[in-house]
Amino acid sequence: MTLTQRLAVWGSLVKFSHSVFALPFALMMVVFVASERAVSASQIVLLILCVVSARTAAMAFNRFIDAEIDARNPRTAKREIPAGLVTKGSALALVVASSGVFIAGSFGLGTHCLVLSPVVLMVLLGYSLMKRLSSWCHVVLGLALALAPGGVWYALTAEWSWRPVPLMVAVILWVSGFDILYSCQDAEFDKEQSLFSVPSVLGIEHATKLSILLHVLSVIALVMNGVIFHVGGVYWLGVAIFAAFLVSQHRTVHTVGLSSIDQVFFTRNGAASIALFVCVTLDAVV
Repeated sequence: MTLTQRLAVWGSLVKFSHSVFALPFALMMVVFVASERAVSASQIVLLILCVVSARTAAMAFNRFIDAEIDARNPRTAKREIPAGLVTKGSALALVVASSGVFIAGSFGLGTHCLVLSPVVLMVLLGYSLMKRLSSWCHVVLGLALALAPGGVWYALTAEWSWRPVPLMVAVILWVSGFDILYSCQDAEFDKEQSLFSVPSVLGIEHATKLSILLHVLSVIALVMNGVIFHVGGVYWLGVAIFAAFLVSQHRTVHTVGLSSIDQVFFTRNGAASIALFVCVTLDAVV
């Protein structure tokens, strides 16, 4: 296997491309904070390093801990560890290395971040165990991603405040909504394996309705965030685009069926977060 192929395998293992979910919201918070106080280039680099390394640790741990479950599920049996492309030991080593990078990056941002870095890792790694315990696992995943903008606020201000909360809530609701939708693919498998998810507990019909409700509430939280940070018109355009992508996601799943979820999950949600970030940035400079 060539170096390029190995990198592709590892990138696929941790779904590196899915960084478009958390990273844009982290950078949005950078923009909001930078509108009120100075933010250095080194801080931005360290923040990006922390977000990417923390997410890599979380995904590698998820693949490590779920290897046997993935092997039993026809939909996931070809993932890197069940397929023999990556060993469990190597995946665990990546968890340790990525966690170390995250802690080092946190130290670079300040002692106030270093102190909380183990707590953040506990939430991120703990998500992988939640499906065995509760159907609230979707909300825990949302919280894990919401720590990105919340962490950025705290890293740059060293202040506990309610101001970043609406954006964090928007992320929690948005991620919970699309993760519930994504989990519809495994509703029957989760039942058979005694795993918890909203679709396996409530059924697919009720799960999709709950997903829609959560996404409506997510847009409302984005509106609250805009009011708090006194944004301009381009931000509201971004919220409208974000909402349009969510609507198109649900319409596609309703029209085409669950077979469209894989495509919709990444492209629509990734595009929604990037579009909103672009609008937040433009709003700050125009």
